[in-house]
Amino acid sequence: MLASLIGFFIGNGLMVLIGAYGAIVYQQPDVVEVLLLQGFSMAAMAMLLLNIWSTQDNTIYNFAVAGCNLLRTKRRKTVTLTGAVIGTLLALLGMYDMLVPYLILLGTVIPPIGGVIMADFFYRWRGHYPRLADARLPAFNWAGLVAYAVGTVLAFNSPWVAPLVGIAAASLTYVALTAVLRVPLADARA
Repeated sequence: MLASLIGFFIGNGLMVLIGAYGAIVYQQPDVVEVLLLQGFSMAAMAMLLLNIWSTQDNTIYNFAVAGCNLLRTKRRKTVTLTGAVIGTLLALLGMYDMLVPYLILLGTVIPPIGGVIMADFFYRWRGHYPRLADARLPAFNWAGLVAYAVGTVLAFNSPWVAPLVGIAAASLTYVALTAVLRVPLADARA
């Protein structure tokens, strides 16, 4: 835990500081480009390789695990190499240019899920979920699905901070639908 805290606060803090410095002084937010502009080509190459290595080893591992599970096979080497080839081809075809739009998409469609979960926990269950062994779960939580859809649509069309709009809209829609559909609420005394 200590290593994580040190790595996040000190390591991440230094990265943000160095990135901000490079962006201000060199008008270049890419640290590798800043190192190249300063003449540190070997340091830039080492940083680029270590950065890619530390990120992509987890990515290829996750692809291999998911691929083996999806295909119901134990041929990890084949799935891993296939994933590496697919990733390399996507990179060569310019997938990098789609990274920011993809992250914006994720930042728009994921937060409304949190809004539904928070509304369900704090409004419907009054801050105390029942024990899983005692809970009767429906096949679908229709109020939750509709609230998620409403939150996502409003987040996409929002001129304001999309994730916050999605969370708020999904939460309020869930509360309203729970009241309209007369979904049983938890006993406040429980």
